[in-house]
Amino acid sequence: MRYASYEAGAEFYRRSGVGISSEVMDELGKADAMLFGAMGLPDVRQEDGREVAPQLELREHFQLYASIRPIQQFEGILRTLRSGKVSMEVIRETSEGLFAHRNDPIVVPDESVTDRLTITRATSERLFELAFERAKKRRAAGSQGTVTLLDKSNALPSFVFLRKIFDEVAVRHPEITTERLYVDSASMLMILDPDRFDVVVTENLLGDIVSELAAGLIGGIGLSPSAEIGVAHALFQPCHGSAPDLAGRGLADPLATVLSAAMLLDWVGQRRADDRAIAAATAINAAVVAAIRQGPHTPDLGGTDSTEDVTQAVISQLSPELTSV
Repeated sequence: MRYASYEAGAEFYRRSGVGISSEVMDELGKADAMLFGAMGLPDVRQEDGREVAPQLELREHFQLYASIRPIQQFEGILRTLRSGKVSMEVIRETSEGLFAHRNDPIVVPDESVTDRLTITRATSERLFELAFERAKKRRAAGSQGTVTLLDKSNALPSFVFLRKIFDEVAVRHPEITTERLYVDSASMLMILDPDRFDVVVTENLLGDIVSELAAGLIGGIGLSPSAEIGVAHALFQPCHGSAPDLAGRGLADPLATVLSAAMLLDWVGQRRADDRAIAAATAINAAVVAAIRQGPHTPDLGGTDSTEDVTQAVISQLSPELTSV
């Protein structure tokens, strides 16, 4: 495999006035997959007041319509909530919903602002087909293989439409058990009864929120990777953003990024029929599990160890041929 690194994000915006350049976009389009780092800074804002977010530009440019966010309990992490087994995937739509019109011209009369929520049949069908395929894959691996839709169809017509499309797609997969929950009720149930959930699918903004709630069940977003999937491209990144207060201190948890890299290798391996990439992904996941079980742990997981300590603990679990790649 060949790797290349490109600059984007808040610091790049300070110098150039853009979060990511068109030249970098062109180069990324030639890649099999992209691994995205944390790039935001709260004090660096666009003219309209929003943070610099090249990840949103990447989603839009490469038509990445779904974010798969695995939530997996790891042995060795002390849980603070009274919860059962935690093993689920939150699938968040990423191209429309309440984010669909974020690039509309903003006219601020200083009295009111309106954001529009858009649900389309084409994107929703594609999203739900992915959710059902993920459920089948998880069932084959030993999970319950169910799909739960989260919405607010009791209040908003857009979510009534979303549920209608979900029901239509569900008919095509009769072997998969389905559930439909209002997102507020589901948020409570995720804490009280997380083992009822397997594959969870929902709208863009709801998925953004619920996936982080679910990550809290396993110790935090420092353990939460993601895959953003399109028809021809995919981007992988930790679910967390940047943490400027930790910059340069060696305290950030590297595991979500490591797990995201494993997801990237698996995705490339599956598409390219590359057994070596798939084996590397499996080995990295196993190394993370072992490293978490034995320690060390960064402060977000209750430890006092450094980013480098945790990174080296993962590397020590890998075979020499993998660490030399």
